[in-house]
Amino acid sequence: MTMGPEVAAVGKPLRWPALAAAAAGASAVLLGALGAHALRSELPAPMLGVWETAVRFQFWHALALAVCATSVRRTQARQFAATLFALGIALFCGSLYALALGAPRGVGIVTPLGGIAFIAGWIALGAMLFRQKQS
Repeated sequence: MTMGPEVAAVGKPLRWPALAAAAAGASAVLLGALGAHALRSELPAPMLGVWETAVRFQFWHALALAVCATSVRRTQARQFAATLFALGIALFCGSLYALALGAPRGVGIVTPLGGIAFIAGWIALGAMLFRQKQS
């Protein structure tokens, strides 16, 4: 029995984005709690705001990774979007966390690269969702 193109195009969920989504979501909760409790008295208000921005972006992009992980169709756009979201979390959020904790200002040069990865990831995710057939 041969499978039609609809069945053949359906793949297993991507495992690494599921793990990355879980790790990013859980660590966002931990980092948010750290900022709200332990760092509140240690960081100046502007740097606490930078920390909170990093946590917020990490949460949203953990959810985006979860969408990539649970998509039914295995496409290059799905893989690309997941990779870009993970890269964005590392570069954008990671650099903001580092800056909030006192890293040299030069670290901030990678923040926009993470932002670009986020934007490109959303475009790739949109392309993937647009191309999915309605059941």
